[in-house]
Amino acid sequence: MAEDSAQDKDLPASQKRKQQAREKGQVARSRDLTSSLLLLGVAAVVSTAGGWFFSMGRDLLHTGLTVSALACQDPAAMLQAAGKVLTLGLMVLLPLLLLTFVASAAGGVAMGGWVFSTEALAPDFSRLDPVTGIQRMFSLHGLGELGKALLKALVIGVIAAIVLWNQRGALLGLLQVEPALAQVQLGQIAAKAFLWMAAGTMLVAAVDVPWQLFQMNQKLKMSRQDMQDEMRESEGNPQIKQKIRALQRERARKRMMAAVPKADVVVTNPTHYAVALAYKEGKNRAPVVLALGADRVAARIREIAAEHDVPVVEAPPLARALFHHAELEQEIPVALYNAVALLLAYVFQLRAAPQLAQAPSDWAIPAEFAVNA
Repeated sequence: MAEDSAQDKDLPASQKRKQQAREKGQVARSRDLTSSLLLLGVAAVVSTAGGWFFSMGRDLLHTGLTVSALACQDPAAMLQAAGKVLTLGLMVLLPLLLLTFVASAAGGVAMGGWVFSTEALAPDFSRLDPVTGIQRMFSLHGLGELGKALLKALVIGVIAAIVLWNQRGALLGLLQVEPALAQVQLGQIAAKAFLWMAAGTMLVAAVDVPWQLFQMNQKLKMSRQDMQDEMRESEGNPQIKQKIRALQRERARKRMMAAVPKADVVVTNPTHYAVALAYKEGKNRAPVVLALGADRVAARIREIAAEHDVPVVEAPPLARALFHHAELEQEIPVALYNAVALLLAYVFQLRAAPQLAQAPSDWAIPAEFAVNA
């Protein structure tokens, strides 16, 4: 069978397919949402801890540039100086790395929840194929990503330019104030710039998030063949199940026919329906349905009844009511007790005195159980 084309995949993804995609790490993600959250975090850090970063950066620069000539001749002293510089560098970078991790995790959780998949960590050497890479680059998805990147760069550039232009006086004024005050003012300007850039990327993310969700739903769509294959995997082969159900129906029908000779009476429509009833005093609270059927099954019930001398009584209203409201191998509904009692009384009269037996003219079927022919 030929593989389904993309046009054939017009059915929404099943829950199982979505779960399998999550296990493979295939969930909707928006880089723009992560970028906007990261910029918000940077704005918050700069506005609250900008002075600390400035001090640590100054210490790092001072430590790196003040290595004595004597220390340069001593390997142990050089290692000690390098270790100090490395320690200061890590102290400066660690909050930024932590902020990046938190922003990435928050963006992922906001889009599709927390997903950890080892399959996503496995190397995919197909991505090293240059032909596939070029096709992906010039595909509709690649062009869309390029358009988003240009739009994001344009938005951030315009916002940054506006902020810098509005703060041009404050920036020039930094040259005339004390370094400590300049540090505070520069941090405020930077925080404001990051905040406005975050707001701009939020606008881009507001478009990108629905687009990523739509693309993921499109990617996970299934064809009718996919649906059938999934049902076959999860529930078994439909053809085999159909054969099993057919065998079960056949066995149930044979078991039902084998019970007809034990019936006390078969009530008919006279040809469309047939219902076999049995009542054992002291064993049953009410008559039990041993067999029921329509058309060909009804004809077979009548034949077996005739072969075993089971009385067959034509009572169309009662036969229709029993067929539509009674259950196989169950007692008859309470509402039909009176009608079936009249039927059994008539059958007992037939056995005792056939010449005196007279079929009831009214079977006393309740209105809610009456079924038109």
